[in-house]
Amino acid sequence: MKRVIPCLDVAAGRVVKGRSFVALRDVGDPVALAARYEAEGADEIVLLDITATIEGRGALLDVVRRAAERLSVPLTVGGGVRGADDVATLLRAGADKVSVNSALHFSPALLGEAAARFGAQCIVASLDARASSSGWEIVIHGGRTPTGRDAVAWAEECARRGAGEILLTSVDRDGRGTGYDLALVDAVARAVPVPVVASGGAGAPEHLAAALRAGADAALVAGMLHDGGFTISDLKAAVARAGLPVRETQATVAPASGGTA
Repeated sequence: MKRVIPCLDVAAGRVVKGRSFVALRDVGDPVALAARYEAEGADEIVLLDITATIEGRGALLDVVRRAAERLSVPLTVGGGVRGADDVATLLRAGADKVSVNSALHFSPALLGEAAARFGAQCIVASLDARASSSGWEIVIHGGRTPTGRDAVAWAEECARRGAGEILLTSVDRDGRGTGYDLALVDAVARAVPVPVVASGGAGAPEHLAAALRAGADAALVAGMLHDGGFTISDLKAAVARAGLPVRETQATVAPASGGTA
C-alpha cells in the first residue's frame, strides 16, 4: 500500500509552516492536529522538532509523549538526535520510528549503531536537498548549511549504513504547492533498496499520485492539510483514482482548524 503521511513541523511546541524552511507561521497544536489527521485516515504521522538541532537540544519529549498517547498509527519523530542514546529516548517516549538528519553528516556510523540496537525498521535517514549544477546537494541545519554531498549518493550511503527508510525533502519545493521534485524522487528511489518518503511541494491531490508513480512509497503532506483545503480522504481518493493501492478511509471529518489544546 502507498502511504499518505501528514508532517507536523514543530517549533516552541507549536506546529509551524513556511516556504523553503523560512517565513514560518503558526498553524496549531501538534497533538490536536495529529489526532485529527489520524481520524481522517492518515497512515502515519511525522513530527519534526525543526529547531532542536539549531538550538542544541533534544526533541520536545512532552509533545512526543502526548502525541503517542493519542495515536494508534505509527509516529515518526525527529529533531535534535545526536546519537543512539537520543534514539532510545525518543523510542521510550512513544516514537515508533526516529528520523535523523544533521547528525549523520558528522557521525555517519550513528545509522549502523542505531540500526544494530533498535532495528533498521525504526531508523529513518532524513535528507534535505537543494538543486545544484550537478544534481542535488544535501543541506543541513534546517537548510542553512550546504554540505557538498550529492543527495543520491548520500541516500545510497545512508541505506547501506542501516537506514530502513529515506525521508526525502526538496528544500526548493517546500511550502510552494507546485508539486514534488519528481526527478529527485525518481533518482533516489532507483538508487536505494529501502522505502522513500517524498516531501516538499505538495499543493494538489494529483501531486501525491505523481510522486508515488515516480517511485516514492509514501507522500508527506503539510500545508495543504493545515490550511484546510483538503482532507486525508481527498488525497487518498486521488491516489486511488490514479490506480495506486492505498488504504481506504471513510472519514468525513471537516478540514482541520489547528486546534487550541
